[in-house]
Formats: sequence, structure tokens, C-alpha cells
Amino acid sequence: MSKPFAIAIDGPVAAGKGTVSRLVADRLGFLYVDTGAMYRVGAWLGLQRKVDWKDEAKIAALITEARIEMRNPTQAEKDSRLTTVIVNGEDVSWKIRTEAVSQGASAVAVHPLVRKVLVHKQQLIAKDQNVVMEGRDITHTVLPNAQVKIYLTAGDTIRARRRHLQLLTKGIDVSFEEVYTQLLKRDKQDMERKTDPLKIVPEAWVLDTSDLSIEQVVEIIVSKVTVMRQKDE
Repeated sequence: MSKPFAIAIDGPVAAGKGTVSRLVADRLGFLYVDTGAMYRVGAWLGLQRKVDWKDEAKIAALITEARIEMRNPTQAEKDSRLTTVIVNGEDVSWKIRTEAVSQGASAVAVHPLVRKVLVHKQQLIAKDQNVVMEGRDITHTVLPNAQVKIYLTAGDTIRARRRHLQLLTKGIDVSFEEVYTQLLKRDKQDMERKTDPLKIVPEAWVLDTSDLSIEQVVEIIVSKVTVMRQKDE
């Protein structure tokens, strides 16, 4: 039996990690793992159990006890979601996408104990199956031995435009300037975080998507991975 193949993708907000990773996983028949969704689960559990997001030990305990399952959406679940997230038997795929949970995800993600628990769960997911896993600490902390490591990025203005369009499409009225400011603030938080900060590892393939369409980025990655896998056979 061949060793599971892992594609680890890191990058800043609005670089296109989620969409690209999901499409690459579809093309290759891999499981797509959105690690950010798992931090959202932690925030959602805190809201459900009325646990303060600042309480590191209690949030970590909730996540440890929770049974978190991730899978590619079935035909019946194709409602524009990128992934299906099941927590203790309940489909929370959309429940973890609210603005309140988004704020909580950033709050719980700074806790070292929470990150330790989730990194372990993420590693277990990738242990026996082929995955495309994306986040901000995948290439160096979660899957340091991944066969392919990619740092997906784009110019600050390009990323802010993408994020602004996403929010407007969702009916959220916000100015481009506000989105741009928040994006730079998030970048700073991610890169200066004490535990598992966002960074480019030496062996990572840096892929700038500023002037590329989603389809072009997916094709570039799939082609490279296909050649690598053929050489290993």
C-alpha cells in the first residue's frame, strides 16, 4: 500500500486557498481539509456552551471532547459549501460561517493549547488518506513531511479586492478601505503570532495568484502533483 500523499497549502487571507484547495482535491480525488473551519468549530462550541473564548483550558477541553468529521460535500450537500463539517453528529457547515463565529475563531486560534489539540486532530485526518490541507501553519507544523508544500499568495490590494467582493456578494456593506485595513491587520496578527505563525518555509513553492485565474492556479498545481506522483510509482 502506497504512502498517503499530502499537499500542504499555507497563505494569507484572501489568497484563494479555500477555493483552490477544494478544486485541486476534486481533480485529484483527495480529501479537502479546511483547518480554519476547525478553529471555527472551537468558537462555535464556546458559544453553544457559553464558554468565554479567552478561557484557553475550557475551549481546548471542548474541542478535545468533540468528534469533528470533515468530508467532501455529497451531491445532496452541494449548496456552495466548500466542505462538510460534522460535530458530534450535527452538520455545522453553515453554522460555523457566521460573523460571530469568525470573530471567535481568531480569538481561540491564539491559544497554544487549542492549536496543539487541533494540530493533533488534523494530523490524524491525514494519517491514512490523501489530503489537500490548507491553513496558516500546515507546511511547518501540521504536515511538515508533506510531499508538496505551497505558499499561496497575492498582492495586498488584489487580496483586499477579492475579500471586498466576497463581503458585498454576501450583502455586507463595507468600504474597500475598511477591508484593506482589516486585511493588513490580520496579516500582522498571523505573522507575529507566538505559536505557529504564518511563514514561508524554505522548501515551499511560492505561488503568486495575483495575475492568474482560479482555473489556471488549479491546473498548475494539479499538473505538478500529477508528474510527481507518476515519478513515485
